[in-house]
Amino acid sequence: MAARAGYNKNSSAVKRIMQEARELANDPCTDYSAAPLEDDIFEWHCTLRGPPGTEFEGGLYHFRILLPSEYPFRPPSIMMLTPNGRFELNTKICISFTNYHEELWQPAWGVRTAIIGLQGFFPLKGTAAAGVGALEYPSVERKRLATMSREWKCSRCNKTNVECLPDPPTPATPPEDIAQEHVPPKTEPPEAETQPSTEQPQVPLLAPTPKRPLAPMNLTPTSPVFIGPSTPVEELPDEDNAPPAPNPAIHVAAQPALQPIQQDRPNLVVRRTPPRPPIILDTAICVLLVLVFALICRRVL
Repeated sequence: MAARAGYNKNSSAVKRIMQEARELANDPCTDYSAAPLEDDIFEWHCTLRGPPGTEFEGGLYHFRILLPSEYPFRPPSIMMLTPNGRFELNTKICISFTNYHEELWQPAWGVRTAIIGLQGFFPLKGTAAAGVGALEYPSVERKRLATMSREWKCSRCNKTNVECLPDPPTPATPPEDIAQEHVPPKTEPPEAETQPSTEQPQVPLLAPTPKRPLAPMNLTPTSPVFIGPSTPVEELPDEDNAPPAPNPAIHVAAQPALQPIQQDRPNLVVRRTPPRPPIILDTAICVLLVLVFALICRRVL
């Protein structure tokens, strides 16, 4: 955008305004739009979208921004044009970054700062919303004005708010998602009913190791065996020599039976020996004998 005729191209205000005009013309934000007038670059017309989640949601509000000749070292002035129920119309409103508070203004701020700041002042209520140009309309009335603001038309721009700030396009559904929506769901065949198996598990048969039967031996004495002085103990039959029980499940080839060997064994007789006196008693007797012998020798000598 070239500088209009009649403006000093070396002026810091003109340079700053032209720079901001180029930046806002390329701004992709869909919440606001702003541009200076063709015949006066110090007057901007802006359209702002109502803050979401409030009674101003869905509304479009047109307002003017008036820049001083000392811009950006002095703050701008803002005047609302669209009926909104929050600010008076065609009146310079009092907020922190306008000409009512020049002590708070910073030269690093610009037109974009004023637009975003104005959107944040819309939902304020009570004492925070008090000031020059503030209004307190009921929530129902503000919603009604928000609906009507979309078709409001600026006499200077000769455009409606919807034409100045169109609604953002809704995200299109990807072709892949559309194709998936029309694909019928896959139907799986019903599973065949499983019947319980009647087969019994096979248990492997393990043949035990065959043992050769041993001939029984008669080791039973004719009389009881006495161990120790008075405890009789009877000898039990040997289980290792007993023949194993036959297994009917396993057929083993018949073998010739072994003939038991008959041996003549003498009868075992254990004689009982008389018990011996304990060692302590013997020692005590010896000591007494020694003492007696010592006494006798002492008497004699």
